[in-house]
Amino acid sequence: MLVNTRISQAKPEDRDYKLADYDGLYLLVRPTGAKLWRLNYRFAGKQKSLALGAYPTVNLADARERRDAARKLLANGTDPSVKRRLEKIAAAAGGSTFREVAEELLAKQTREGRSPTTTKKNRWLLEPAFQAFGSRPVGEVTAPELLYALRKFEVRGRFESARRMRTVAGMVFRYAIATGRAARDISLDLRGALTAPKTNHRAAIVAPAEVGGLLRAIDSYVGQPTTRLALLLSALVFVRPGELRHARWREFDLPDAVWNIPAETMKMDRPHRVPLARQAISVIRDLHKITGKGEFLFPAITSVRRPMSENTLNAALRRLGYTKDEATAHGFRTTASTLLNEMGRWSRDAIERQLAHQEENDVRRAYMYAAEFWPERVQMMQAWADYLDRLRLGAIVIPMETVRSIRE
Repeated sequence: MLVNTRISQAKPEDRDYKLADYDGLYLLVRPTGAKLWRLNYRFAGKQKSLALGAYPTVNLADARERRDAARKLLANGTDPSVKRRLEKIAAAAGGSTFREVAEELLAKQTREGRSPTTTKKNRWLLEPAFQAFGSRPVGEVTAPELLYALRKFEVRGRFESARRMRTVAGMVFRYAIATGRAARDISLDLRGALTAPKTNHRAAIVAPAEVGGLLRAIDSYVGQPTTRLALLLSALVFVRPGELRHARWREFDLPDAVWNIPAETMKMDRPHRVPLARQAISVIRDLHKITGKGEFLFPAITSVRRPMSENTLNAALRRLGYTKDEATAHGFRTTASTLLNEMGRWSRDAIERQLAHQEENDVRRAYMYAAEFWPERVQMMQAWADYLDRLRLGAIVIPMETVRSIRE
């Protein structure tokens, strides 16, 4: 066992030599005169060594304290060398509080091209967490603390927001794990702890004859001309209402008959192309006479610098006599999806790609994004517009596959 006198009087020699203490602790004396504390230990059947500092900065008592701390880690099944390496990685990564890690993640999402709308929404979702434990080390946050923050949404009936906040918080914890500042994702412990949001099925008309009646009602709409044209275009291109409202003139290439929707407008943060049928181009040209000098196809009534209100189209459907349980602006997507699938002419992949739906399977999602099915979608969108024209006229509805067979 070492004593201070022996340590202080140890002289360098031609090669390294050791002065042993006990429980694996020893002093390594280098030819340069440096005196370094080391701890030998075994972990998972392998012999290892841990540096504990240099003498005299670390004296004998300090070295023994560090040895004892390392031994406690070993007793708990933790490799002290690995723990130290992770601590260095965490220190190099930056701050260790939940808010600091979350801010790093949001900055990373911005660098990766996530839309400002998405990062803004994620920050809003994390606000209850910032208030509850934002200043605490991310690795020390507990599942009950996260659940307490999630309840901020639940007590207001915002069950879907609570679910999404749990998802975003989980992203923060996984990023903290990857950067060495947390050991596990505690959001996984809350499975089943949140109130499941009630599925809200948006009303849609799917009977062909009733779709024809809706189109005739839209033609007779006596409100704002831009609102009528927005309803017509919704039926023809069946994009999400938010994507339609934020449509800008610069996104349209009428000579090539395509609408290029940028990623920041899309729900899934990926650009999307919409083939434009002749009927859709006709609606857009009529609209250009009214709003073509501005930025948006469908500007707000009060300001051309903002898009129309998200309630405008649903309010118009109410004016036409359709209740919220009968028809919604989002319902045009369900109408198109249902009838196009029933026609039997178009592949499911082409329909899903046109709807810009997100695949759950990672491999299939990558495949769907790479394979645009563009030629089929161009034909499908023109055939869909022609089909709507026949429904509008109240003609006897002939299945599309039958029509194609007759023409051939």
